[in-house]
Amino acid sequence: MPKRELSVLASGYTYLEGLRWHDGRLWASDFYTGQVIAVDLQGRVEVICRVLQQPSGLGWLPDGRLLISSMKDRKLLRREPDGTLTQHADLSALTGGPINDLVVDDQGRAYVGNFGFDLMAGEPVATTTLVRVDTDGVAQVVADGLCFPNGSFITPDGKTLIVNETFGNRISEFDILANGALGPRRDWANFGALPESDDLSVLIGASAIGPDGGALDAEGALWVADAIGKRIVRLARGGKILEQIDTGELGIFAAALGGPDGKTLFMAAAPDFIEANRRAKPEGRILVTEVDVPHAGRP
Repeated sequence: MPKRELSVLASGYTYLEGLRWHDGRLWASDFYTGQVIAVDLQGRVEVICRVLQQPSGLGWLPDGRLLISSMKDRKLLRREPDGTLTQHADLSALTGGPINDLVVDDQGRAYVGNFGFDLMAGEPVATTTLVRVDTDGVAQVVADGLCFPNGSFITPDGKTLIVNETFGNRISEFDILANGALGPRRDWANFGALPESDDLSVLIGASAIGPDGGALDAEGALWVADAIGKRIVRLARGGKILEQIDTGELGIFAAALGGPDGKTLFMAAAPDFIEANRRAKPEGRILVTEVDVPHAGRP
């Protein structure tokens, strides 16, 4: 495997998620300061907005307005052209925990994941839903039985949705039907059966990988942040590891491909995701390296 040189683009954040390359900059959410930021390739940072209930997933409607997952109150927010935030959809009745990552298709339909349980409070693990929010804010469940649906991707032809299940030891995929509904779930990659347990430590201990955020490339491979393995891996469909980048004591929790040629790999790194730790010592940073195959699909 090639040796990739890593550099730091931005640092001093609590815990970064939702990385997106958009309009020549990398966008990200910093959980515990409630900031959505954008940073250019020279490291210049702009604070785009603040989300009091913790921002996560980011995506854009066809008209350019930004959608933001507001995690704790489980609302999808919309940033208007004048910078104000308004409610796009309330997902509290359709989700089992804080909402997290999302992907928006070319028609403006947002597919939004959620935890399924209160991770920070130590609740038992529970499977949960994936919710679609249409451009008019109408929301409905389009998949169920997922274990922490997180990073999501749409293939370049717009026909397939891929979803990382962070505590499910698998990556799932669905056909996207013409009306935005999803077909039956199937494995994009499966890393082995897990014990029947709702104890998170048991599931993590039995998992080969904890797929968090990531990026789809033009060869159909996925760069996947391994939330439990302090690494990012490039996976072929079926789960074969094509490349691995180890990051020492830092976990990788999100990633994006971008830059002028789509070959810059951005990674959100932090020692852990625990709120008390990250607030006390904001060590979150964005790492970058150059890879060989450019971005494809959405986000």
